[in-house]
Amino acid sequence: MKKILMSLFVFGASFSMFSQAELTPEEQAFQDSINLVNASNAATAEAQEAYNLGIKLFGENKMKEAVASFDKAIAGDPKFEAAYYNKGVAQYKMKDYKGAVNSLNALIKMNDENPKAYFQRGLAHQKLGDLDKAISDYDQVTFFDPKDAKAFYNGGTVLFLKKEYEDAIKKFSRCIELKPKYFEAYNDRGSCYRMMQKFDMALADYNKAGEYGPKHAFVFNNIGSVKKLLKDYEGAKNAFTKAMSLDPKFYLAYNNRGAMLIEQKKYAEAQKDFDKAIEINSEYAPAYNNRGIVKHHNKDYKGAIADFDKAISLNKNFGDAYANRGASKEMNRQMESACADWGKAAELGSSLGKEYQSNNCEF
Repeated sequence: MKKILMSLFVFGASFSMFSQAELTPEEQAFQDSINLVNASNAATAEAQEAYNLGIKLFGENKMKEAVASFDKAIAGDPKFEAAYYNKGVAQYKMKDYKGAVNSLNALIKMNDENPKAYFQRGLAHQKLGDLDKAISDYDQVTFFDPKDAKAFYNGGTVLFLKKEYEDAIKKFSRCIELKPKYFEAYNDRGSCYRMMQKFDMALADYNKAGEYGPKHAFVFNNIGSVKKLLKDYEGAKNAFTKAMSLDPKFYLAYNNRGAMLIEQKKYAEAQKDFDKAIEINSEYAPAYNNRGIVKHHNKDYKGAIADFDKAISLNKNFGDAYANRGASKEMNRQMESACADWGKAAELGSSLGKEYQSNNCEF
């Protein structure tokens, strides 16, 4: 009998080792909160790890993989602002501008006082051609940070694209007040003045840009373009030549110097410049058009037509190339075809085409 009782006692002791104490509602709530904190901490740790990997991949220029890591970070922590921002930047670098806007929209919805987010979204809107949205974003940046010279500069570039030159000048001027040696702002303000035909003011700004950005070919090309307009051909030639010395592959300077040489009736020199521009960039339509003009003046009408053909094949909306081709066809006794070209040129808004059509073709 004692053995049986002992056996039952041992069995009972063994059974009690697997039993669980019942928690009070307060104790259960506390335990649940502990479990929730532990899970949250684990998710946050995983999100941070994914974010760090994203930054590493970003630095290695692996943008697609970086975006995937930032997405993982956001999944682990839906309020991870830095992950949204860097995802947007990576998408921008991938040229996924719509994706960048969406990521930055989500960030701005969480924090609408983040100037970096507005700036980056402005860049994406600008690439998408949403110029009004871009300028609005840059204005938001300068609202939060009135000393952000880059935001004023970018705002000016958008206004230039919108042909709102006076407002663009105000942005560039503010940028220069903040950073007096910001050569791009001088250059682009000069371009505004040039578009407004205020050539002396344009040249003054371009010269400042050349002073503060002496290694940039495009600045000296702009100086040459204004000097050409002012009929300062020697000064223009020197500026174009300076641009070429800074960048031997700067085909715009060759083309522009060639155009100046046409004005001076120096056709042989001009053709050499257009040949060089085409050698550097065989897809640049204006160089073919200009070389065609030289050939026309040299009475090589067949060669001129071939160059105008090439210019038009590269740019179907090149109105002046149609007008010029028509002129060469006229000299080649192809009047019907010439009138067709002049009509097309007029349709595309070429004043030269309208003049030729009006004077030479029956309606």
